Amino acid sequence: MSALSPKSGSPADCAVTEGHVGLPVLDPPPTAAPDTGKTKNGEWQPYIVGFACNWCTYAGADLAGLSRMQYPPNMRLVRVPCSGRVNPQFVLRAFQKGADAVLVAGCHPGDCHYGTGNYFTRRRFLLMQRLLTFMGVDPRRFQARWISGSEAPKFRDVVTELTEQVRPLGPNRLWREVEP
Repeated sequence: MSALSPKSGSPADCAVTEGHVGLPVLDPPPTAAPDTGKTKNGEWQPYIVGFACNWCTYAGADLAGLSRMQYPPNMRLVRVPCSGRVNPQFVLRAFQKGADAVLVAGCHPGDCHYGTGNYFTRRRFLLMQRLLTFMGVDPRRFQARWISGSEAPKFRDVVTELTEQVRPLGPNRLWREVEP
């Protein structure tokens, strides 16, 4: 069992809650050097946080791993019950914690396990895009994608494409400079 998938719904039993709102802890991966974002070989790699629907995208990511597909290892994947459950605060907190990009991925519209969750995702994505642009975050740093559980090659391609798209932008310093 992963620390990101507690069996009970209690925040006290969940290793990924923080504070009273239950936001996931999104610390940079241990492969990155502190405060530099550089890997051990000295090359900067973007730190990407992905929120993945349990029923589709997470299954696609799992299939990509089981199929031994090669894709950049710099994404921290957070499994959520549905992409529609990704609170905009999660996206803001990911950027605040140092993410260089955020991906919200779920089932294709019309295929949601819960019926309409991905329609909420689509509406929130448009609003979050505008909010982040207003706040000074490059819109290329935030993406929403639809990836089915059987689309492991698409998951690999999305992660690779996002990494290549963010790498020229450099580290996201917006919130790092604001923090006291």
